[in-house]
Amino acid sequence: MGVDLVKKYQQIYDSSINNKEDFWKKVADDIFWFKKPSKILNSSNPPFYRWFEDGTTNTCYNAIDHHINNGNGNKIAIIYDSPITGTKKTFTYKTLKEKVSLFAGALVNQGVSKGDRVIIYMPMIPEAVIAMLACGRIGAIHSVVFGGFAANELASRIDDSKAKIIVSASCGYEPGRVVEYKPLLNKALDLANHKPNKCIIFQREKNKAKLNPKMDITWEDSLKNATSQDCVEMKSTDYAYILYTSGTTGLPKGIVRDIGGHIVALKWTMKNIYNINQNDVWWSASDIGWIVGHSYIVYAPLFKGCTTVLFEGKPVGTPDAGVFWRIISEYNIKSLFTAPTAFRAIKKEDPDGKFFSKYDLSSFESLFLAGERADPDTLKWAENLLNVPVIDHWWQTETSWAISSNCTGIEMQKTKYGSACKAVPGYDVKIIKPDHSIAKPNEMGDIVVKLPLPPGTFPTLWNADKRYEENYMSNYKGYYQTYDAGHIDEDGYIWIMSRTDDIINVAGHRLSTGAIEEVLSEHQSVAECAVLGIADKLKGQLPIGLVVLKSGVEKENDTISQECIKMVRDKIGPVAAFKVVIVIKRLPKTRSGKILRGTIRKIADGEDYKMPATIDDPTILDEITQSLIENKILKN
Repeated sequence: MGVDLVKKYQQIYDSSINNKEDFWKKVADDIFWFKKPSKILNSSNPPFYRWFEDGTTNTCYNAIDHHINNGNGNKIAIIYDSPITGTKKTFTYKTLKEKVSLFAGALVNQGVSKGDRVIIYMPMIPEAVIAMLACGRIGAIHSVVFGGFAANELASRIDDSKAKIIVSASCGYEPGRVVEYKPLLNKALDLANHKPNKCIIFQREKNKAKLNPKMDITWEDSLKNATSQDCVEMKSTDYAYILYTSGTTGLPKGIVRDIGGHIVALKWTMKNIYNINQNDVWWSASDIGWIVGHSYIVYAPLFKGCTTVLFEGKPVGTPDAGVFWRIISEYNIKSLFTAPTAFRAIKKEDPDGKFFSKYDLSSFESLFLAGERADPDTLKWAENLLNVPVIDHWWQTETSWAISSNCTGIEMQKTKYGSACKAVPGYDVKIIKPDHSIAKPNEMGDIVVKLPLPPGTFPTLWNADKRYEENYMSNYKGYYQTYDAGHIDEDGYIWIMSRTDDIINVAGHRLSTGAIEEVLSEHQSVAECAVLGIADKLKGQLPIGLVVLKSGVEKENDTISQECIKMVRDKIGPVAAFKVVIVIKRLPKTRSGKILRGTIRKIADGEDYKMPATIDDPTILDEITQSLIENKILKN
């Protein structure tokens, strides 16, 4: 049986690469089309490939109406759980349709029509999902901006998208604090050159915002004269949304998503990658402001017709490190998808898994991690605790779904700790060396994907074809450059070691900071770590390690530092020239949990840096600076 299963993965993968059009034509049969496409792929203008271009469909119809028409209107579509406000709600597909159709009418009343852009600047509440789907219903293009994002960043997105309407809320809640959205929105509107027509504001019960009667209307008032809207027929190549990439320098890059390809690919992934069927409950613990939230809180589970959880809380602190187990137990979750950071936070607070034992997790079958490298130590910790497969998989905002993964719905491959498993069907992944030759197994280089990219990935950037071509498609002709670096082993497993700019050059030796981090994370006292290359006159760059310790560690910091250095020298060798490990309280991260390694490196090198718009807590940068001064990395 095992052999047959292995053959099955290989067969499906080979078919997706060698017979692309036939493969995706069959997959496309599984979604609702007003008009089925006869042309599957248009390759006439590389690198601008278009999928299903003569088909017509609708995002919202596939997410809601299709299931109701198949007799599943009373099935729960969304479970909303907010430990931060003590609120729990469920929405059936039928209820969801009523709310979405009516809010679509509210948008129409404000002058929104097909092709218009709507910015959604909201916390993790059902109204955010309703607004997204309402845009899809009438053919408007939404651009979700993470709630509480800095005013200047919101302003740049208003200007770039030329949004007609902004949908927002009075505030968001973080553990121990309220984030007032309205002052940030007001400031963004002042800064923006483009002026939207209206702001629709959802007033949260305990924290209502002061509104501007000329510019603002409450969510409630917007619905008063609204009439429910039917789904509009859309071309497959019309855009569903714009999502601006976070943390980039210069102008934000507006990733766009084709409607047809987006529905086809994402629905396929639910069963094939995550093994989720229509009757399952699925949970993606992310935020709708990020790509994971778009794809796997909202769209993919609803296209599939299963139940999705919308969680307004944190892995620790709402109220404790057991909240994830509560959610899994309470709603009989089959699979969870979150960032490694979330599990590192749980491991740091509750290393022995004491909270875990309080809950029944018999429904739980698999944990998926993505967003940054899952260090083997955290992966093994989760595996031992949960006693289910823990799957590290890899993908990007640009792709909207996984490039590599253990595809549990096709067949389970063995785990190789530190690898994001094999390429997912649809992605022809290669490693290219600095001399532009294709790398042999285990040789390090840039990770690229041969064009055309599969459906559901980005066909271009919003109003920026030239930037799309220059940024992603020009360095290696015929390939999409991921800007990740790593290798593929003899079994086809992909090892993502670092972002391209995290490859450091120590006296002519190319080293991956990810490989060093992997060693550091194995230390029993280390909860999480970051390695960066700092400028060195003699060797070009030298690696230094920053480590955060688990709760309750009593060992001296110096002892831990020396042990960590020895581990790296033993496992990677003297070539790493690894001599500095600094124990710090916490690492600076984006709100989606990614460690801001580039910013730390600039601080260490004494370079000017711009405060990242996505940073979770800016005060951490001062802490890091102080630690670097105390350890003589930086001069005071």
